[in-house]
This record gives sequence, C-alpha cells and structure tokens, in this order.
Amino acid sequence: MKALTYQSVENVSVEEVPNPTIVEPGDAVIRVTSAAICGSDLHLYDVFGPYLDKGDVLGHETMGVVSEVGPGVERIHVGDRVVVPFVIACGHCFMCDRGLFSQCETTQVTEYDSGATLYGYTKLYGQIPGGQAEYLGIKRADANLIVVGDDLPDERYLFLSDILPTAWQGVDYAEVPEGGTLVVLGLGPVGQFASRIGVHRGYRVIAVDPVPERRAMAERHGVETLDLTDDISDVIAKLTDGRGPDSVVDAVGMEAHDHGPVGLFQKAAARLPDRVAQPLMQKAGIDSLSAMHLAFDIVRRGGTVSLSGVYGGTADPTPFLNLFDKQVTIRMGQCNVQKWTETLLPLVEDPADPLGTEDLVTHPVALDRAPEMYEIFKKKEDGCIKVVFKP
Repeated sequence: MKALTYQSVENVSVEEVPNPTIVEPGDAVIRVTSAAICGSDLHLYDVFGPYLDKGDVLGHETMGVVSEVGPGVERIHVGDRVVVPFVIACGHCFMCDRGLFSQCETTQVTEYDSGATLYGYTKLYGQIPGGQAEYLGIKRADANLIVVGDDLPDERYLFLSDILPTAWQGVDYAEVPEGGTLVVLGLGPVGQFASRIGVHRGYRVIAVDPVPERRAMAERHGVETLDLTDDISDVIAKLTDGRGPDSVVDAVGMEAHDHGPVGLFQKAAARLPDRVAQPLMQKAGIDSLSAMHLAFDIVRRGGTVSLSGVYGGTADPTPFLNLFDKQVTIRMGQCNVQKWTETLLPLVEDPADPLGTEDLVTHPVALDRAPEMYEIFKKKEDGCIKVVFKP
C-alpha cells in the first residue's frame, strides 16, 4: 500500500509499505477514506526526529471502512464506517474508568514514562504506524472505534478522531463562567473549533491570529478576531474592562514561531544523532513559549488558562511569581478523545452543523501530494488551514 513515511527532519515521502495485518485477536484493519494533517504532525516533521525511524508511517486523524477484523472483535464488523480516535485505550482500567483515556494504564508507554499509546506518534507513544496511508491497522478495535452512519460526508465525522474533542476538552478545561469571555490564541484547526465551541456555549469569544485567512474563517462563525500585534495585551485589556478575559485557551503550543535561541536549539537538536539528541531533549528540551506566556499575561486575576497546544519541553522557564500572585488556574493534557464522543456525535450529526465541521478543510488532496502539503501547512501558505488526504 501507499503511505506517508518519515525520512529525516523536514523530509517525508509517500512510499510502498506492507499492508497492515491482524496481529492480536482484538485488532482490525480499515481502508482509509480520509486522513488529515494535524498541527502535532508538524512537531514530528521538524522537532521530534530523534524519536522516529526512517520509514515510520505518520498520521493520527483517520477514518475509513473496516475491511478485516480479528477473531476477538465483537462490536465492530467488516463494512462498518468508522472514525479512529488517535488515543489507543483499553476502556476498563483505573484511568479509563475515570475518563482519562489518554492515561490508560494498559497501553501506557512505560519505557519512556509516557501516557497511552497513540497512532503515528514516535517511540515516545508506542511507534504504532499511522493513518496517512491507504490502510490502517487498528488496535483494540472494540474499545476504541467510533461507528458512524453513511449519510453524511467524511468531513462531518473525521475530526472526532482528534481536533474536535481536543478543542472541546480545551474549552471545558478553561472553565469559562456563564456569559464570560474566552480568548483563544491561534486559529489553526483546534483554535477554529475551540472558538466555535465557545460561541456555541454562549461565551464572548475573542481569537488572536496573525493570518488573515484564519481570522476570516473564524469571523464566519461569530468570533471576534484580532491580529497578533505588539500591543495585543493592551488591546485585549481594553476589550475586557481592563481586567483581561475570564479564560484563555492556548491552541498554539510549541508551534509558536521562534527565530531566536529557542528556535535554533530545536532545529539543532532535531538534527543530532539520536543517541545524543534523546537525552538532551529529555533533560534540557525547551519550547517556544510566546503563546503560553501571552496567555499568562492576558488572563484576568483568578482566571484559567487551558493549554490545548502541545508542549514537549523539560526545562521550560515558567513565571510562577506572576502566576501565583494572579491566582491563575492552569489545566492541560493530551485529549481524552473517547470521553467526549457521546457529547460531540449529536452535534456532528445535527443537520445545522452548529460547529461548522464542513467549513474547515481548505485543501482536500490526494495522498501523493502529502510531502508538498506538509510544507504548505507548516508555512501557512495558500490560505491553508486544514489538509485532508483522500487515499
């Protein structure tokens, strides 16, 4: 089959690789009908190379049709149309019982002291082949696959795999008071959905992004938008009675552009031999923190900052004096995708499409164009907000 594979830092290619097979009784195989690029995939593209091997198949936002099931699979059947949560969980351990599927004790990657196994996401999370491919091997099919109907387009359902529940959890964690104000930093795919979810919940939503096309998309869904200017903190303060917003969702994370020492460190570390880079990143890894620090700066005293954007640093400087003085609550973490499915599925299937799932994809393309689209998405060119491959 064809699959998008990692080759080296900022170098991916579509290659012929072996088709997935049933390995464990609970496995399944799906024929992929849609697979998206996530902002988190860019971390693999240019930062986390030391934890990838040449030929690893990328991608963790996937849906398709079941083509084969293992002898232990009961709930899922050949021919089912399914969405694949990017988190692989058992569904019945201590953590899963508490809705913390991303911390599943059955699939935790203990070698790296990491949380639950993920599709297409490095040795840190199990090195399971991803879904930017013609077929995807599924682990623990009964516990994880989301069976959906046949009447709506893939774009209605695909984002249940990651970015829609990630955005929902981010807004939930933000603990916005009734009628309160939410600021969303970053209008990539997660930021788009977080903003729309805030509007859907009745909050005043102000979103910040330097890209005009992204601001225009958000404005179509009732979101106030601001450019990322040097005086953005003052602008937001003036719009919120001088106090700042009740809550902030950082939907940027380590993707924040940094052309200074941090950016240079990340680029240099990614290109070192794995045996040197891995311990360096584990003990001295640093992130681009401009979005996080902006969130801490603008949130009102007693407010909440929710981190949805991924961070991977182990030595990040944090302004604890100001956070303590302002009595700021911080919530964060990998999305517990399966926890939110029952809440989100009715919204996705609502004929009115209240979260605008069909107004996100800007580049539906063939899988063969994957290397080109990684570059375009990374550089935010050609109005690119969301790429979906059609294998």
